[in-house]
Amino acid sequence: MAGALRTAFSLVADVALPRLCASCREPVSGAGLCPACWAKLSFIAPPYCERLGIPFTYDPGPGILSMEAIADPPAYHRARAAVRYDAIARTIVHAFKYGDRLDLAPTMGRWMATAGAALLREADALVPVPLHWRRQWARRFNQSALLAETIAAASAVPLTLRALKRIRATPQQVGLARAARAQNLQGAFRVTPEGKPEVVGRRLILIDDVLTSGATMDACARALLRAGAAQVDALVFARVVAGARNPI
Repeated sequence: MAGALRTAFSLVADVALPRLCASCREPVSGAGLCPACWAKLSFIAPPYCERLGIPFTYDPGPGILSMEAIADPPAYHRARAAVRYDAIARTIVHAFKYGDRLDLAPTMGRWMATAGAALLREADALVPVPLHWRRQWARRFNQSALLAETIAAASAVPLTLRALKRIRATPQQVGLARAARAQNLQGAFRVTPEGKPEVVGRRLILIDDVLTSGATMDACARALLRAGAAQVDALVFARVVAGARNPI
């Protein structure tokens, strides 16, 4: 009886509130994108920089790093992203974070789990990038934690919410230059005493929705490494790639 009621309610909800494409708002049969927007989404696949995960225009051979990774290596060991942060990906992220499209989290998380499969095979735990408590109260959820829940279920890598805390509220990063972003995040993250046992000696993957300059991931990785993490990688839904098909 309970199962029949849930099915009936689902059918009524689908008719009364049809699911819409996260990009163009056309009705879709499931969560996510319509076929036209799906075709425009730019997934990131090899060849890419082994360190930063940014795509190359040609295959330079295994283990090759980009000039950016050599000139300015990040604190995290490796970064992987599911898609490029283009117009379609931006619309998906904005719908998810600001438009209450929480139904997108499972799809986004599964794509991330596929993109980060090699990292997940070596990981001990997932660490979502934390929000300051005031921002999380205003938004009502942490988008990184929702994505991490899906990735944890898909990969069987446990999720820890105690390992890292955001102890200082910071202005929005949007519109800030790279150096200003890094300065804005100084001292913003910390591993608390109760979270340290989940960090020391462990291989961790930071989870977030978008990687732009890398300043947030860098600040989080430095806090985890100072607290004794053995290795920190980064896995995001989308990352900024300068140029149409060029690595940043």
